[in-house]
Amino acid sequence: MSVIENRPKVYEGSRIPSPIPTALAVDPEKHPLEDILTINFGPNHPSTHGVLRLVVDLDGEMVAGVSAVIGYLHTGFEKTMEQKTWWKCITYPERIDYVSFQVNELAFVLAIEKLLGIGVPRKATWMRMCLSELTRIHSHLVWLGTSALELGAISMFWYTFDDRDTTLDLFEMVCGTRMHTRYFQAGGLAEDIPEGFYAQAREWCKKMPKAIDEYEAILDRNAIWLKRTKGIGLLSADDAIALGQSGPVLRASGVNWDLRKNMPYLAYDEVSFDVPVFPEGDVYARYRVHMEEMRESVRIVSQCLDRLEEMRGEPWIADDRKVVLPPREELHTSMESLIHHFKIVTEGYMVPEGEVYQCVESPRGEFGVYVVSDGGPKPWRVKFRAPSFVALQATATCMTDAAIADMIAIVGSLDGVMGEVDR
Repeated sequence: MSVIENRPKVYEGSRIPSPIPTALAVDPEKHPLEDILTINFGPNHPSTHGVLRLVVDLDGEMVAGVSAVIGYLHTGFEKTMEQKTWWKCITYPERIDYVSFQVNELAFVLAIEKLLGIGVPRKATWMRMCLSELTRIHSHLVWLGTSALELGAISMFWYTFDDRDTTLDLFEMVCGTRMHTRYFQAGGLAEDIPEGFYAQAREWCKKMPKAIDEYEAILDRNAIWLKRTKGIGLLSADDAIALGQSGPVLRASGVNWDLRKNMPYLAYDEVSFDVPVFPEGDVYARYRVHMEEMRESVRIVSQCLDRLEEMRGEPWIADDRKVVLPPREELHTSMESLIHHFKIVTEGYMVPEGEVYQCVESPRGEFGVYVVSDGGPKPWRVKFRAPSFVALQATATCMTDAAIADMIAIVGSLDGVMGEVDR
């Protein structure tokens, strides 16, 4: 993808701190030790995007050293899931990254389906893709509004959250709730797509590109925004790869890698979209990737709606009564259906012995789940690969030669969600 301008090459060699890649130590040759002031930034500061604590060594206004301290939001989700049935576990991944709820749920459901070897109707596949891209836009809107707010552009916060609200309206129409929907089930969807969804989603697709253009019109001509994002928080392609980055952070460093293109799942190989890549590796490049990704997600949603409207009347979930809840109307007339319903809800379903790693392209990058089944109704082991946790590893590298004010922009540009970091 072409870039707006040709900025200088990121930097030569590597800036990853040694011997600890995640902590920037004070360099006595650059900063007199007697001038260093150590402060705690967080865990209550709103600009830490959650309960993150940064221990910062300051030389005047410049960041001489920094280390991240995590664990203030530890929930024990992974161990909790190992005590629940597979059927009951589905609600937990949504709450790990509460901004990317639907995509996280998708990863876990796909993992269950791989172990079960169960087929999924095409209608469910396309609806899953549609809602995943709506979730991506929802997440990026939250990121854009809060990141702009931290740099002083308060009006952006109101504009983005207004459009976020209309996005959540679509989830509420389909699922009955605005977030944490539990709409994806092993075998398909919880319910059929409501009739009014297509018209409302079409209207949303018409309005969203114009809204994105307006966001850019506000920020791309703002001298303060440009000054505080261009050339700030540099991360080269080699360092991004070495630090295991993915998603917008990786693509903003010039690496063209997106699981939807490189390792297609659902029906991503059947839709047309581009992967935004910018080589500058700074805060502004990460902003550009987020903006272009929202445009591409609107394209994907529109194509999903085209296909879904052709599938009216088709099944939305597999017909496997050992795994899937029977239709509600059958519970009044069929004892067998009532028994299946009772068994699934109370005891869960048996998942064949095995292990699987399933990853998806979340708004923050590669979100993966590794699950092991011992053949029973509960997971034997659950482990998540959280992109926010990996992105936090790049904080020290990006903070080289940064001012304390730049630290706000840098941490925000990495788009971390602390619920996903601590788990």
